[in-house]
Amino acid sequence: MGSTPKHLVVVAGEASGDMHAAHLIETIHRLDPSITFSGLGGPKMKAAGVHLHEDLTKMAVVGFWEVVKHYKDIKRIFHLILKKIEEIHVDAVILVDYPGFNLRLARELKKRNIKVIYYISPQVWAWKQKRVHFIKKNVDKMLVLFQFEKNFYADFGVDVHFVGHPLIDTIKVHSAKESFLESKNLSADKLTIGILPGSREKEIENLLPIMLEAAGILGQEFPQVQFLIMKAPTIARPSIERYLQNRSLTCQIVNGNIYDGINASDLCMVASGTATLETAILQKPMVVIYKTSLLTWILAKLFVKIANIGLVNVVAGNRIVPECVQFQATGQKIAGELKNIFTNELKIADIKTNLKSVKESLGPGGASLRAAEEILKTISS
Repeated sequence: MGSTPKHLVVVAGEASGDMHAAHLIETIHRLDPSITFSGLGGPKMKAAGVHLHEDLTKMAVVGFWEVVKHYKDIKRIFHLILKKIEEIHVDAVILVDYPGFNLRLARELKKRNIKVIYYISPQVWAWKQKRVHFIKKNVDKMLVLFQFEKNFYADFGVDVHFVGHPLIDTIKVHSAKESFLESKNLSADKLTIGILPGSREKEIENLLPIMLEAAGILGQEFPQVQFLIMKAPTIARPSIERYLQNRSLTCQIVNGNIYDGINASDLCMVASGTATLETAILQKPMVVIYKTSLLTWILAKLFVKIANIGLVNVVAGNRIVPECVQFQATGQKIAGELKNIFTNELKIADIKTNLKSVKESLGPGGASLRAAEEILKTISS
């Protein structure tokens, strides 16, 4: 008789986690087609063959009050996935980022003696560092994207493996700058600034108005400047368009080919997070922007232990691109930082050199394959 096919449960809670989890699942399935998957995630995981119990990406929230407002739904989904896991034989549960939900789930899974693999580490190195002891107790294997994360966890005796960043494989440009801009009725001879306002509705609400204010200031001083707004797949087009009403900007919305849009930009203003790494990999100078509710900001100031908030600067180990954070996140300040970059050839060259170093630190291609191989090794042991 043949052995029973293995079953993995995967839990991802945001658009980026859904994407990375889907690539991981596809890679595991290529290595072992007999493995089956279920869990919580989004459309990309579903397309990769996961039986989804719920689309958790619809619950992607940021900030204290957002979590409070959605608490009942989050609690219901939490107990749903625990119930589903208890009903079937599970070889391991793969948790992808989303720490507020997944770390609590890890604790419940360990009570049930279920193997827990964590892919894409919570940012415990930035805040609540004591959580590393919780992770050591409740997670069997950490698969991390950054070398500094491996060093951090190894210092605490956590079983950790550095796989590199999957964005190195997933970021692909299909159109040359000139042809892409032409397709958007824009000129390749003008300065093009990309706008990446985030993948959550709350980010759009907090960031896009001040980004467009900065665009308006630059547009008045430099009539030849033009703008591309990168619309995340999780954001409805009207959510972007309503902020463009009554603004005299040369601006186009990019939908579905965001990497082509970033590549066609000369520099960008970027919401803090994974988008800063995507922009860095494409070697585009940027200004990082972060703004949240006052309460969330006060709580963050109490707990965050790192000097920089932009992920690209965290990976670099110092501030290689400007950050406009909270009270400094104003149209005037952002416009000034962008102007300081594009009017200074030496600064542009220096930023690009540092961005190249960041890209190299993310490891070679094949991160999903290395993660998949480590997972198969872990569930076989």
